[in-house]
Amino acid sequence: MPGVVRNALTVDVEDYFQVTAFERVIEPDNWDRYPLRVGDNTRKILQLFERHDVKGTFFVLGWVARRDPDLVREIRRCGHEIACHGYGHQLIYRIGPDAFRQDIRRAKELLEDITGEAVRGYRAPSYSITARSLWALDILIEEGFSYDSSIFPIMHDIYGIPDAPRFPHDIVRPAGTIREFPISTVQHRVFRRDLRLPVGGGGYLRLLPAVWFRRSFLRMNRAGIPAVLYFHPWEIDPGQPRIKAALRSRFRHYLNLGKMEGRVTELLSTLPFAPMGEVLAELPDSGYGAGTVGAPR
Repeated sequence: MPGVVRNALTVDVEDYFQVTAFERVIEPDNWDRYPLRVGDNTRKILQLFERHDVKGTFFVLGWVARRDPDLVREIRRCGHEIACHGYGHQLIYRIGPDAFRQDIRRAKELLEDITGEAVRGYRAPSYSITARSLWALDILIEEGFSYDSSIFPIMHDIYGIPDAPRFPHDIVRPAGTIREFPISTVQHRVFRRDLRLPVGGGGYLRLLPAVWFRRSFLRMNRAGIPAVLYFHPWEIDPGQPRIKAALRSRFRHYLNLGKMEGRVTELLSTLPFAPMGEVLAELPDSGYGAGTVGAPR
């Protein structure tokens, strides 16, 4: 609709045992020992999106695509965009450039073989493009990606570039240019300090009521800025097996799983959404300009 700012609707397609919160107790070599639930949960999301007549971008983990290629085909048949979440869900700044290139190349080629279409978008596991791994942007460009959604402009113990630009922008690197769609934040002044608060979804949406996110999205949209909503199939699965892990990890993973589907539904019912690739295409070429990660915006 003319004049309407659409927000990017995204799903990170991975299973409950693959999350960073459990990496110390579940080795990737043991993933096959756990029952897969990602297929059923993702199909539940497809039904949810169909009821609300919305399309989104599914950042699919290569490991999942290898074991359930029909799921990838079904996502695409339903009219959603297929993007890449890497293959092995390893933090980028830990595995290094060579392993990262192999990981994304393997995943991209697999997804393209399954769908017969080019894959242009990427999102890092746990948003692990940080100040320590900006070299990953060059590799993404060299491997044929045109946009990325891996940078979270906040402070966090696992991810984040606190002074990164908050809105979609082009990043100019030695290898070329890539468009970045950062995870959404809002800025509030608290005790004479400007604080960035996350409003992109995931665990934050399980922690806080949906109305906070809806108001934050509307605030951005009124300024002509699209926001991004993200969540995972395991976040709408309160019946998933419980993993014995550290208290903080269990808190982050299991908090309010039973409320997540309702909160996502509330947002889908009240805000306009589209696949990330389409949202970026709707931005003017001048858009938000060329940005350098590290410069506040």
